[in-house]
Amino acid sequence: MAVINRDPMDAPHKTRTDALVAGGAGALSVVLALLTDPARSPDALGWTLLLASAVPLVWRRRNPLLVLLAMIPLLAPYHALDNAHTAPIPQTWIMLYTVAVTGRPLRTVLTGIGVLSVMLTVVLSINAHQGLELLRISGWVVAVLFCGVDMRVYRQYMASVLDRAERAERTREEEARRRVAEERLRIARDLHDLLAHSITLIGVQTSVASHILTVDPDRLDRSAIAASLEDIADTCREARAELRTTLEVLRDVRPDRGDRDEAEGPLPDLASLPALVRAAEAAGARVDLAVREPAGRLAPATGAAAYRIVQESLTNAVRHAGTGVRVRVAVAPDGGSALRVTVTDDGAGPPKHGPTPGFGIVGMRERARSTGGTLDAGPRAGGGFEVLALLPLQEKGTAP
Repeated sequence: MAVINRDPMDAPHKTRTDALVAGGAGALSVVLALLTDPARSPDALGWTLLLASAVPLVWRRRNPLLVLLAMIPLLAPYHALDNAHTAPIPQTWIMLYTVAVTGRPLRTVLTGIGVLSVMLTVVLSINAHQGLELLRISGWVVAVLFCGVDMRVYRQYMASVLDRAERAERTREEEARRRVAEERLRIARDLHDLLAHSITLIGVQTSVASHILTVDPDRLDRSAIAASLEDIADTCREARAELRTTLEVLRDVRPDRGDRDEAEGPLPDLASLPALVRAAEAAGARVDLAVREPAGRLAPATGAAAYRIVQESLTNAVRHAGTGVRVRVAVAPDGGSALRVTVTDDGAGPPKHGPTPGFGIVGMRERARSTGGTLDAGPRAGGGFEVLALLPLQEKGTAP
């Protein structure tokens, strides 16, 4: 089947294979000349013409039509000398099949008409009886031509099937690469949101404890230091729990998870925003939270995106503005199809030019786009920094 499906023009070792085919056709012609019609056994010139007619088969795949035309001046004198007319059949059929299998059907039809016309003209001019006999067996010539055309059509069909299969395979590979890239991006966002928020709060709370210890060591405020250290411990526990959940999803170590892609616990949503506010206030920020949940059901992905956007905005505010920054968080429906998330502060926001630019704003925009929403972030005209996100209330394709 591999040989049949393969295009003969692209087959390896064409010349060597065709040389063997030419030798086999010449040997079979000799056998036919000796056995089929001993009364018309060729003379020396006939044997020369018969064997010479098989030689062009060596180059039959380089230019099939030209090779066929080169055989006609050899076969016409052979038949004109009234030699055994069935002897050249092997090389004739092989060459006709090659022309049919490598060319268009119109060329094949014209070639068949031309070959039959030459054969009948030459043989009828010598012996009318032999001409009628040749006319009766000319059906085999037509059958060979149609066999070549049919094989050509079959190979074209198989080539189209393989081409479609290759395109489908390439599409699957591209889809797999796209999914891997999206998953890596999602993991990067989750780890950034988790670690950046926790590390920032720990850093601020550690600075507060260090400040208390160094400013006035004689009047040590043990309760303030204890509260700061307790906040650090709480932040570490929360970060460890979220990190463990993320790693369980990535490593899939739980045998009872099956094929689920979600974490075991529920996704963070609007109800978890007060905990973020408390953590930011423990780091020294002053936060005003205003949440008005939509009347209908909120898509889990939208709630999680709103939570992460608020989390990153509070982290940036505490990191870049320091303790004492004032932050206002407002979450409310915007019309009937979107959720508006606004976070403003009176700080300077992330630096535009720095040695190590972060990925916080980029990650927030990607989170908003992953739900079908948009996000804008930048300095306010009156001072401070603002993050504004519009997120769809429902997932795509979900009825309200």
